[in-house]
Amino acid sequence: MIELLISACALSTHIAQPPPQCRDFSLLYDPREVSIVTCMIHGQPQVAMWKETHPTWRVKRWQCRTRDLRESRA
Repeated sequence: MIELLISACALSTHIAQPPPQCRDFSLLYDPREVSIVTCMIHGQPQVAMWKETHPTWRVKRWQCRTRDLRESRA
């Protein structure tokens, strides 16, 4: 699988802010349809669309990588 990994932190609305809660969000693509290069070229617009649907999160970084789904089942 090709993974677009988005690392984001929750926005806080409190004045006395605790440390931000950060986590990774994964968008998976079939490697027969999307290559790493395609992911890198079109990743920024995909991250922007993700951000529109997740307005309480601030994107820290994003990356494209290959992901072996067998690793996450172990």
